Amino acid sequence: MNVKIDSRKIEKGDTFVALRGIDHDGHAYIRQAIENGAAKIICEEGSYEVETCIVEDTRAYLVNYLKDTYYDKISKLKLIGITGTNGKTTSAFLLHQMLNKLGRKCGYIGTIGFYVGEKIRSLANTTPDIYDLYAILLQCLSLGCEYVVMEVSSQGLANHRVETLQFDYAVFTNLTQDHLDFHKTMERYALAKQELFRMLKPSGKAIINYDDSYKHYFLLEENENVTFGFTGGDFNVALDAADKEHTEFSVQCPAFTQNFSTNLIGTYNIYNLMASVVILTLEQFDSATIAQAAAALTLPKGRTECIHTGNNLIMVDYAHTPDAMSKVLTAARALTSGSIYVVFGCTGERDRDKRAKMSAIACKHADYVIMTHDDPHYEDQAQIYHDMTSGLSYDNYEIVHDRKDAIRKGISLLDTDDILLILGKGHEEFIVCRDKRIPFNDMNVARQCLSERRTPTAARICQSA
Repeated sequence: MNVKIDSRKIEKGDTFVALRGIDHDGHAYIRQAIENGAAKIICEEGSYEVETCIVEDTRAYLVNYLKDTYYDKISKLKLIGITGTNGKTTSAFLLHQMLNKLGRKCGYIGTIGFYVGEKIRSLANTTPDIYDLYAILLQCLSLGCEYVVMEVSSQGLANHRVETLQFDYAVFTNLTQDHLDFHKTMERYALAKQELFRMLKPSGKAIINYDDSYKHYFLLEENENVTFGFTGGDFNVALDAADKEHTEFSVQCPAFTQNFSTNLIGTYNIYNLMASVVILTLEQFDSATIAQAAAALTLPKGRTECIHTGNNLIMVDYAHTPDAMSKVLTAARALTSGSIYVVFGCTGERDRDKRAKMSAIACKHADYVIMTHDDPHYEDQAQIYHDMTSGLSYDNYEIVHDRKDAIRKGISLLDTDDILLILGKGHEEFIVCRDKRIPFNDMNVARQCLSERRTPTAARICQSA
């Protein structure tokens, strides 16, 4: 695109649009854009030596320009938007993976980055702003994609990051407490997500989790709605068997009854997989083909990511809400007769109300809990720990201030047929503390701690060095 919003990326002959943002004002970078070769400036004030167009709202201008110039091209893509509190990343990534397995080239846009089969790059937001989205969608077209599946966050919708786009499918996974620091109430949170279901193409379809108590916000009369769930729905699911390495379930719908066996574990991951089952069915794939594609899948990094160590299991998961934590713990309990240990923390400067709830869930369902740092940002960590333990009626926990030490302690507790859950950060590569981004990845640290445990002499040498 020869229209740019970042003055650093301007090439000779480009047009620079000066956007006003929360932290930066593009008008401050007009001079740099001109020095870098901008031939035209779109702004709300000022006069410059190159062609200058004054508009009332530069963002509105940009949105209209993108739509008028590029929407006909990107409308050729089958666009699938997935929203919900938990499961967006896994649901989207599984569908991206299965479509590619089945020979239908598909892109993925979301929390863990931009993928077309393999990862192309990381993204700043789960749902990028509209300029970046258009650029990514155009790149998907140039790479030969037929489909693009993307996570659509409530904040992305509230901030109009997907305006002008229309979707072939809109998927609702679930709604539970999160982001109330932004939305304030669950109703406002639900209504923000509801906007996705008003953005369907005329032939588009809404895919809804029948079992979720907030489903009525998304079953809009004007849409063609298709539901799935364990308690009812057009695609009715029954769990048949599960262990630490696979799950067997069956699906009954008007088109078929089909048995599935997958390497995914946890009922919540079957919910995540069902969005793919429904959409692939609607895309005219037969049930046996879908079942074969579902048999061996790779989860996104940091989503139920497992290390088998002896007969014990270490699981790293992004679960950072009360509901997600409850579901992971319930799944873990179904997989073992041994003990369950949890390492987790709570993010600073985010929904404080959920902290004590998460601690109570962890202590109730686990044998022992190790509370530690997550991303404190600029909040006092002592305040976070106070919120986590305030009113807690359990005593099966301790606080370990260093997250690596907390993981090491959790691993040391493993005995026979036990499970250690390391929750909250998942795929993330940093701990954010004030203005510092400290390299840290839960899975890498767990492997390192296991290696130290297996070779204590080498570990002591490394530590002394």
